[in-house]
Amino acid sequence: MFISLDGIDGAGKSTQIQLLKSWLTERGHQVACFRDPGATRLGESIREILLHREDIPLSMTAEMLLYMSARAQLVEEQIKPALASGMTVICDRFLLANVVYQGSAGGLNIDALWSIGHVATAGLVPDVTVVLDLDAELAAQRLGASQDRLEKRGLPYFRAVRQGFLDQLPKAGRHFFVADASQSIELVHQSIRDYVLALGA
Repeated sequence: MFISLDGIDGAGKSTQIQLLKSWLTERGHQVACFRDPGATRLGESIREILLHREDIPLSMTAEMLLYMSARAQLVEEQIKPALASGMTVICDRFLLANVVYQGSAGGLNIDALWSIGHVATAGLVPDVTVVLDLDAELAAQRLGASQDRLEKRGLPYFRAVRQGFLDQLPKAGRHFFVADASQSIELVHQSIRDYVLALGA
């Protein structure tokens, strides 16, 4: 099973991924967790440029293509082999994020991004995509002062990101679920767990 967790920055993805991994492991799954971009030498190098090298100017198109390149390597080097060996894969973001951040909020053509993404992922789509939905203002409060290049783009941008996730989620994979990330950590985890369990995990 291939599960992707996504959502606006500050929604609590990292916490929910760890809770989901622990629960699936307790149920007997061998679980591999990856972050997109990241989890490969190429992906981590690209991640550094995208999020932390603000001295390097990036157009929205260049930004999008860097994300796609990191994802292509992640799929080939990590995700496909893990799935082939029978592992359950949890990915911190996947193609949906690219479509939303550079398309819905960034102004690039959304249909084109899905098409480019299909090439980058060799057609691989998550079995389950979970979006942690949270009001942009509350997400900004959770992030605090320490923010990366994307997190500094301001509330109007992140309002568009949030709406983009809700609009584009049905195209992201075979099954999809919106979790209310304004709830307690445990309630959010329970809602994700119940949905994944209903799919036969």
